[in-house]
Amino acid sequence: MTRSPLSPHRRRFAALLAAAALAVAGAVTATTTAAAPAQALENGVARTPPMGWNTWNTFGCNISEQLIRQTADAMVANGMAARGYQYVVVDDCWFDPERDSQGNLRAHPTRFPSGMKALGDYLHGKGLKFGLYQVPAAKTCAQYFNAFPGSTGSKGHEEQDARQFAAWGVDYLKYDWCSPQGSIDDQVRDFAKMRDALAATGRPIVYSINPNSIHAKTGPLRDWGDVANMWRTTEDITNRWDTGSDGNSFMGVKNIIDWTVPLASYARPGGFNDPDMMEVGNGGMTDTEQRSHFAMWAVMASPLIAGNDVRNASAATLSILNNSDLIAVNQDPLGLQGVQVSSDGTRRVLAKRLANGDVAVAMLNQGNSTTTISTTASTIGKSGSSFTLRDLWTGATSTSTGTISASVPAHGTAVFRVSGGGNTPLPTTFALRSASAGRCVDAPESSTANGTQPVIWDCHGAANQRFTQSGNTLQLLGKCLETPTNATAGTKVQLWDCNGGTHQQWTLNGNGTISNTRNGLCLDVNNNGTANNTAVIVWTCHDGANQRWTRV
Repeated sequence: MTRSPLSPHRRRFAALLAAAALAVAGAVTATTTAAAPAQALENGVARTPPMGWNTWNTFGCNISEQLIRQTADAMVANGMAARGYQYVVVDDCWFDPERDSQGNLRAHPTRFPSGMKALGDYLHGKGLKFGLYQVPAAKTCAQYFNAFPGSTGSKGHEEQDARQFAAWGVDYLKYDWCSPQGSIDDQVRDFAKMRDALAATGRPIVYSINPNSIHAKTGPLRDWGDVANMWRTTEDITNRWDTGSDGNSFMGVKNIIDWTVPLASYARPGGFNDPDMMEVGNGGMTDTEQRSHFAMWAVMASPLIAGNDVRNASAATLSILNNSDLIAVNQDPLGLQGVQVSSDGTRRVLAKRLANGDVAVAMLNQGNSTTTISTTASTIGKSGSSFTLRDLWTGATSTSTGTISASVPAHGTAVFRVSGGGNTPLPTTFALRSASAGRCVDAPESSTANGTQPVIWDCHGAANQRFTQSGNTLQLLGKCLETPTNATAGTKVQLWDCNGGTHQQWTLNGNGTISNTRNGLCLDVNNNGTANNTAVIVWTCHDGANQRWTRV
């Protein structure tokens, strides 16, 4: 669920949510039990990232059938529907606070007097699709925070509610954990109950889950693709560029990008990382920041769910939301999320392979002043000597022999579609399993702080064990594995913003060892240890089993 900080009741929500999240921070960490990577949920929907609109960002609980119908009309009139924005999702507070005598959900009698089926019929008549909100707990988020009466969550009513949704013509269900309680295993069980209940109705319904609401972030800990079509990767977005969030309360766009980029391997047709609904058009960011917001969501193969008041959207807002070139990148049938090919902490470059052989490249300036960002065709997975670059903001085309470069303003993103030449493999992800310990290099608690010291831990396939090799760097959670500049034998390795230094460059040797370019020392399991939480260090290379690593 997303809550704007603009109104007093939403600020109260924010404070309560932050307190609840802090109470459980650390309760679910990367070094607890985590399920192995899952297969995609094959329910026939969401073959590309879902697109649509949701009530919560702008309206919270202040919703009505008149608002929804006006919004649907506006989406048709302003071109959003034609661009692919299909799902009109009615978030929290749509229901009567009491179920009927048979335990059935029903529409709020004054907000939706015509009922939910009539609303769904209206949306379908406009060529749109109908979405609703529910939770696996007893209380919805608004009810949990005492902002709306009742206790009408789906706990104990999963099959009954799923049948009701299908009867109303629902095409999309947003299912929000909204509780500080529960392990990942508890979440998997409860989310799967509704997954199975929806499947039993026989109606194709996009299933969107949020495991993180008032809960420690579970995005990097598990591939949720066996449970849902889209899954939130962080806590709720807020209408700001950078909150400096610790991840246990609302997060700015830049902070969510930092968290979601490393999860690229989870995305595929039928299952997508969801960095939350968009804040484009809500006034909390500059035009440059809003363009970056949209561009990065597009290249990250994220669901494009608008959250502004589209009835009075400005021309500038619609020019962003209706950018057909970026929508085409987002909706590419390969369903791939852009992979980070370089980052120095300020300049971040993502490459997204497209079905026709083109590559979309996004160059994000996370710094506070204009800078030049450059990459090469070979870095983004292209071979050859002649390429065409289409600027996806201006539509201008240019040619290149291999260099891709742009002057990018602070918090801006240049995006090009690169065609021509052949294709080479983009960076791949893998875990590093120790030959001696049988455990994998792991970022404890999925920490992305500079100076985080990796350890070995039971291999579980989550993102805090998934390295991306880009050139001679090994990146984990978007940070580069490095030795401190003055490292000697016995020094612990660490994660740090990528900066191109030789202490961040590694050679994967044919015998399974991994040596550092600056000091020649090898990646080593400290003291030949085998227990979880044993430090990873560098040591004089000796070809022992505790220096041999398998990419898995």
